[in-house]
Amino acid sequence: LNRLLLVFVAAAGASVLGLPRQDASRAAGPCLAPLQWEGRWVLYDHSTGRNSRAAVSYDGQNQRIRVLQQNKKHTPCQKFFEYIYLYQSMVMFQIDQKTKDCSKVALTEAWDPFDIPDNSTFEDQYFIGGPGDNVEVQEWSDRKPARQHETWVGVYTLKDCYPVQETYTRNSSVTTSTRFFNLQLGISDPNVFTPPSTCQSARPERMAESAC
Repeated sequence: LNRLLLVFVAAAGASVLGLPRQDASRAAGPCLAPLQWEGRWVLYDHSTGRNSRAAVSYDGQNQRIRVLQQNKKHTPCQKFFEYIYLYQSMVMFQIDQKTKDCSKVALTEAWDPFDIPDNSTFEDQYFIGGPGDNVEVQEWSDRKPARQHETWVGVYTLKDCYPVQETYTRNSSVTTSTRFFNLQLGISDPNVFTPPSTCQSARPERMAESAC
């Protein structure tokens, strides 16, 4: 979604800070990330300098994602939306949280799951946090010998392969980084992927994210 975001979809080459493992050895291969989870993320876009906070429902099995932006009352002119990405249908619904106005827009990029591709390059293994309060993670990237820089870096927990952070560099000026937290396995309410009735008469273009 590229990682979505898509809509939004943070920090070039930024790795999650942690304590390096002194005995870290090259991983045998990428772990398998959960196919369905719910939680929250903060997506930072370097081109705009903005953080986007949201509740997220991720269904990799059916290639769909629901993003509910967190309403920050101290952000002047900001409009807040719910986004429903349905990649099997290649459409995205944008719903104004206040007015329930709806836009239906065709997706132009293929499904890109939150996982570690099989051909990824192992970068490091370390602990986030400190003694008695830490989580062990692995860092992977799409670095290749013929390429000067990575365009994707992913940090995933070692034990259960939950995403911790993903960073994308599109070019020298467009970088996005997404931090994940409070993840829970499964989808508590599958109906969050169903657009509301107002989307039956959805407009064909995206709505502006600012009211000013």
